[in-house]
Amino acid sequence: MNNTKDIILTGDRTTGQLHLGHYVGSLRSRVQLQNEYKTYILLADVQALTTHYDQPALIADSVHQVTLDYLAVGIDPNKATLFIQSMIPEIAELTVIFSMFVTVNSLRHNPTIKTEARDRGYTDLYYGFLGYPVSQAADIAFCKATLVPAGEDQIPHIETARKLVRRFNELYAPVLPEPRMLTGDRLGGLDGIGKMSKSMGNAISLHASPEDVHAKLTKAKTDPARIHRTDPGHPDICPVFAYHQLFRKEHAEEIHASCSQGSMGCRDCKRIAGHAINDLLAPFRERRNAYEQRRDDVKEILVEGTRQARQVARETMLEVREAMGIRYFDL
Repeated sequence: MNNTKDIILTGDRTTGQLHLGHYVGSLRSRVQLQNEYKTYILLADVQALTTHYDQPALIADSVHQVTLDYLAVGIDPNKATLFIQSMIPEIAELTVIFSMFVTVNSLRHNPTIKTEARDRGYTDLYYGFLGYPVSQAADIAFCKATLVPAGEDQIPHIETARKLVRRFNELYAPVLPEPRMLTGDRLGGLDGIGKMSKSMGNAISLHASPEDVHAKLTKAKTDPARIHRTDPGHPDICPVFAYHQLFRKEHAEEIHASCSQGSMGCRDCKRIAGHAINDLLAPFRERRNAYEQRRDDVKEILVEGTRQARQVARETMLEVREAMGIRYFDL
């Protein structure tokens, strides 16, 4: 175990299996960071309810599926603590306390909330959806996390968490550390419109079969101005070229030149990118298949991780109540 004082909190909503965008944005950095810092990884099933409250069966199944994805990419339960959000009631308690320090107006103007509400067609926001950043702040604070690896779209949420922690410390006592953010790369979706996303249907799953990877890439958008194979392309605006830059970095310049000169067609470009992605995913598939045969072991990883997180949460909330003067007696 390292002796650094920094603590990492990261995780994902359990609304389905994870994809390449998750890997590029945060998962690959988590695999490295677990060797350097005390790491907590939450399966955010409560926050999944903000958009999937009417699909509890999906959320429950996704807890298992996302855990498999974590283990498949190299998250080591001996180095990182995996836990289920809903099994830590202290997080809900801290969420309520934090909600006293944030205005509805500031939440309504959160750009990430506004964007997701627009993309999902929400015209009237549920309290839980609007309060997502407050819940996320409690996720971060309960274990006194100081580092939060996340995508750039999470910047407004992390800033809210910093403000809430700062406000608590000013009002009561300096109990909670202000977190800072570690941003990862952003992976564009297959449709070329925005980031890779489950809800947008433009993603490649981390356990996609080789055939599925190639099938999805075949339908991926490319340079709209390139009509014929020999037309000069514009790789800098092509989503598929971005995959070359991430997964075949040492050969990206060669692809860029071939596309720009019109000497390589989009079909070949996609095929080569598909091979690179499958090379990346191959060990993930193997590890995932192995864990799928050990369902009881996967459950035990979650039980033990949640038990450890719960103990930390209890200790933090005792300090929080003490600082606020509401620790009347211990039960």
